[in-house]
Amino acid sequence: MKIAVFAVLGVTVAGLVVTGLWNWLAPAIFGWHTINFGQALGLFVLARILFGGFRGGGPRMHWRRRMAERWEQMSPEEREKFLHGTRGRCGHFGTPEPDAKV
Repeated sequence: MKIAVFAVLGVTVAGLVVTGLWNWLAPAIFGWHTINFGQALGLFVLARILFGGFRGGGPRMHWRRRMAERWEQMSPEEREKFLHGTRGRCGHFGTPEPDAKV
């Protein structure tokens, strides 16, 4: 019962937030019409389907979980090789190499 109450509360808050933001920004910036609560809920659901899905964390959490599993299965040598390969592409990990320019 508590889950249903929180779900209804969450949907209501999301609809009110989308309605408020849309009606505040879209008419002023783009000259579009204002929307009502039902349209805001539809827009929210459409955005979740197109950009995030309905599972928690979105697509990035799935990638992180898979990467953590792979990391746990790597040997220390494989981890070092992986970190060495990412140094120039994904930012800096670990200690700098002696000949690296910072």
